[in-house]
Order: sequence, then C-alpha cells, then structure tokens
Amino acid sequence: MTERTTVRLPEDLLDRAKRKAAAEGRTLTALIEDGLRLVVAENRKPAKSKRILPPVSRATGGPMPGIDLGDMSALQELDDLDYIERMKRFK
Repeated sequence: MTERTTVRLPEDLLDRAKRKAAAEGRTLTALIEDGLRLVVAENRKPAKSKRILPPVSRATGGPMPGIDLGDMSALQELDDLDYIERMKRFK
C-alpha cells in the first residue's frame, strides 16, 4: 500500500532532484523512494567516497573554461551529469 505525504525540501535540492529524475527517465517519486530505501536499509555498507574533481585543462593546469569553482550548484550539476553518464554504462 502506498501513502501520500508532504515533505519540505530546499528549492535547489528539489530542482536538482527533478532534473536528475528527468535525465534518468523516471519519476521524482521513484528517485525519492530509492534514496529513502538506501538510507533506511539495515545492512548499509559505507560508500567508498571517491573524490570527483572538475575537469582540468592540460594547457594551463587550471579548471576548464566555463567552470566556476565558486558556483557550488553548477559543480553539483556537473557531478550529477557525470553520475548519469556512468550509470548509463551499467544498463
């Protein structure tokens, strides 16, 4: 049985979640459900935290043109897009 509920989320988080769900071709509800299942799972394994760095220019050694290291939401979006591409490889 499913139940309806209301949750309050920060606007930027909700926007990112909607974009991620759309990019993966699924509903926001499915995305939230999967996330909650991961959090409440009894036999959780600590995730290996691999640090993901933005693309670096080989010519200058700095970030690629167009990457603003001060814009955290843009960096998160780059990370989300990279994650989606990596997940496509497993389908």
